[in-house]
Amino acid sequence: MRGIPQPRLLSNPNGLALLFESATPKHWVRMQLPPSVELINPTVRRGPFRVAVFDFDGTLSLIREGWPRIMVTLMLDRLRELRLIAEPEAECATMLEDFVMRLNGHPTMRQMQRFAQEVTARGGIPAEPVAYLQQYLDRLMSVVRERWESLESQRAKPHEWVVPNAHGILRNLQDRGVPLFVASGTDLAHVSREVKLLELTPYVGGRVYAPKDNDASFRKRDVIEFAIRELAIRGDELIGFGDGVVETQEVKRAGGVAVGVASSEAGVHGVNASKRETLIAAGADLIIADYDHTPELLAWLWSYG
Repeated sequence: MRGIPQPRLLSNPNGLALLFESATPKHWVRMQLPPSVELINPTVRRGPFRVAVFDFDGTLSLIREGWPRIMVTLMLDRLRELRLIAEPEAECATMLEDFVMRLNGHPTMRQMQRFAQEVTARGGIPAEPVAYLQQYLDRLMSVVRERWESLESQRAKPHEWVVPNAHGILRNLQDRGVPLFVASGTDLAHVSREVKLLELTPYVGGRVYAPKDNDASFRKRDVIEFAIRELAIRGDELIGFGDGVVETQEVKRAGGVAVGVASSEAGVHGVNASKRETLIAAGADLIIADYDHTPELLAWLWSYG
């Protein structure tokens, strides 16, 4: 704004706090990173950012919470039926969960293809991946449809089925003039419906990208590259938020800042330890559990522009 001095960086001890000159002479403001935010990369770039890309499930929406348990249980059931579990079942479940979560963010078909490979490796004859996908969706959607109905009937409110204060961070970014994109590995028809049910449309508009009819060729990389190209910006002007490996790696590959969202289930606060470890390994610059401290987090991220 004309006539108002811009903040000037004075010091940056340990990458944890920034000391700025305020608009009023001889007044100083120390920009602290909220204690709920874990700084993984002390040299992380600070804004301004010109585009934000969000994963959907577990990053904005909690409608599909519990999906890994449903998927792993299905896989265990199929392996048990084929008598292909030689190790302790808990050990098998851990192995299945590991590859399921490593593929989190890809189209769901990719996890089914990987499971078919596992069946073959254990000496079995797998069903077609599309058959496994349908079995998984049948189980998952019986839960999801109940949640849809509760939102449609207004027995549940949108804020109850999003990561805490998700609307707040979208509003804050929108107020900063940052275009918002959603990139999800869940089927496009379902994501589009849930964006409306959760009242996220005012923030993301039509910038919702996901595989149509569970197309396994969908890539979040393509969405990120499209956003950068469409807005004619640099990769380091991108900030991404996600709870999975894929979006974290793709944001970093593009040169952006990756905020890992180690979210827990609806009604549960605090960092999900398993997600935290996975996100750090994938290259996340910061880790948050939710968006409860959005103003402080974004002020800190924008304080080095």
